Amino acid sequence: MKVTFKILRSQPNFPPKFQFYTLEVEKGNTILDCLNRIKWELDGTLAFRKNCRNTICGSCAMKINGRAALACKENVGGELEKLGFTEGENPPLFEICPLNNLPVLKDLVVDMGNFWQDLEKIEPYVVTKEIPAREREFLQTPEERKLLTDTSNCIMCGACYSQCNAKEVNPFFVGPHALAKSYRLLADSRDNITENRLEKYNDIQAGVWGCTRCYFCDEVCPMGVAPLTQITKIKQLILQKQDTNSTPIRHRKVLVEMVKQGGWIDERRFAITVISNYFRDLKALLTIVPLGLRMILAGKFPFTFQPSQDVWQIKALIQDIQRETHGT
Repeated sequence: MKVTFKILRSQPNFPPKFQFYTLEVEKGNTILDCLNRIKWELDGTLAFRKNCRNTICGSCAMKINGRAALACKENVGGELEKLGFTEGENPPLFEICPLNNLPVLKDLVVDMGNFWQDLEKIEPYVVTKEIPAREREFLQTPEERKLLTDTSNCIMCGACYSQCNAKEVNPFFVGPHALAKSYRLLADSRDNITENRLEKYNDIQAGVWGCTRCYFCDEVCPMGVAPLTQITKIKQLILQKQDTNSTPIRHRKVLVEMVKQGGWIDERRFAITVISNYFRDLKALLTIVPLGLRMILAGKFPFTFQPSQDVWQIKALIQDIQRETHGT
């Protein structure tokens, strides 16, 4: 069958443009197979990365029909299924683009520099500097090693980084790949700077609180690492530290308590309570006064609050979850 590939071509000093290539393919052909044929048979100037062709190295990550994926893993048949293609129609169109959130060098090749720099910010290595040198390696039990399985499967392909909404709008956010690696370090029994790591990851912009929880990283991860799931685990570790009273932790705790009390958020009190730290921080409180005035003038400030029906059911549900989470 014939498939048309719509590939975004880019090169320095020229605006990007789409170029079309039509191939005779089999449903079992991978997207990488098709790109190789385009380069070998139709256009030798097409640039893209590849290496192992076995879903190991992550080199061939790119956007395939709007989502970040590995070209060596996705095949023609799978893409036809996702597109809902019916035999007998015009040749299907596959759109191939470079990853998002990274500068394009040429065609489908992106500069991974920012990706690696963001990873470096979380100290992506086991630290045992406070432990005396040992005569043998640091051993782990099977149970301790099992905690690292999911995050150790990450191949650093950049798919989650490309799909991340938070990274798109917040350049300070380190990205889901880095935070997934962060949990791997927190769970590693050989690492001994857990407190320092939690303090670093507890950041409203760069750390776990910068995540928008869109789930796109979990959806596109080709290795099942589930970065958002790992980010959520880090949040739980931070929230268990009762002595920490940062803005993001107050945000989470105030939200839960208000929903427990009223069934939903009382918008009159929420921002004031979170930002001003229960009216202890008057300077911070003054920073949101202009926003409050604009909301009042626009008729968007709620002066009353009506609890939802059957609040007791919501409260009971939250308390059950909290008991299960904290083991009480």
